[in-house]
Amino acid sequence: MKLLIAVVRSIAFYLAFYLGSFLLALASIPASFMARRHMAGLGAAWAKWHRWCTRYLIGVKIVIEGTVPSGKVIVAGKHESFFEAIDLPNLLHRPVPFAKSELLDIPLWGKVGAAYGMVRVERDQGAKALRAMLQQARAFGKEGRPLVIFPEGTRVAPGECPPLRSGFAGVYKLVGLPVIPMAVQSGHVYHRWIKRRGTIRVQFGPEIPPGLPRDGIEERVRVAINVLNSSPRT
Repeated sequence: MKLLIAVVRSIAFYLAFYLGSFLLALASIPASFMARRHMAGLGAAWAKWHRWCTRYLIGVKIVIEGTVPSGKVIVAGKHESFFEAIDLPNLLHRPVPFAKSELLDIPLWGKVGAAYGMVRVERDQGAKALRAMLQQARAFGKEGRPLVIFPEGTRVAPGECPPLRSGFAGVYKLVGLPVIPMAVQSGHVYHRWIKRRGTIRVQFGPEIPPGLPRDGIEERVRVAINVLNSSPRT
């Protein structure tokens, strides 16, 4: 019976969320001829719609712990599901995520994402792409917007603790900002297909200063973003 309820809730979530996403994508067409802030507002509205669908159609409670960061910082987050990636504008004030280039190339949605503000990550494209990425990151950082990166590079199963991708330490060194770790428990309820009721926890850790050696920053961040691994999942 619990599985059947979860399936019904998941279907309702997908129908509502993707219908809303489609309508917002259509709204991006006239918005693209207006001021940039109108296009950017669609990105924030999309995140709010996703939060509403997650909360009321799936039955997920979101708990935020620690001091929510703002301003000129790098937020390094655990990545267990798409939830935390989509929900970033609800968690932080005008965050700027590092996003794969494939996402920004999606018709309509890519324009919304670019207008909202994202750092394009061109994987395996050499030094020129890296310089462009860092230039974007520094520019957004000067605006006082928090940069968000998932240093594990991809989604990982609940409880897993892989090494961080080498690119994170490079960004940390060259951007020169403090890091706020963001531990997340989401994969146990926000599955790829069937989503379940429960609690998603997001915990912000203490600030890590800039200027640490590569081994030091990677180990501190890896430990900090995994502090919820041993906590009960409900």
